[in-house]
Amino acid sequence: MLKFWINAAVLGFEAQQVMWLRAMRIAGGGKQGHREARLMVSEKVVATVQAAGAIATGARPEKVVQSIRSKVRANKRRLSR
Repeated sequence: MLKFWINAAVLGFEAQQVMWLRAMRIAGGGKQGHREARLMVSEKVVATVQAAGAIATGARPEKVVQSIRSKVRANKRRLSR
């Protein structure tokens, strides 16, 4: 159970970093900013449906948090370039 709470805390920290990076990209405007805004919205919809589906089918909370963390890390890597 401790691992779950650690992963949840790290997810919160990483998500804050992604939000800041996305805000900077969107604030920059242009094609990249517009693309990032559309991507952000579509990713949120897909992630919500996937997490809800996993929970509804009995997935463990640790698995759901781990899945979301992997997506957040991928966004952080992409936005940090």
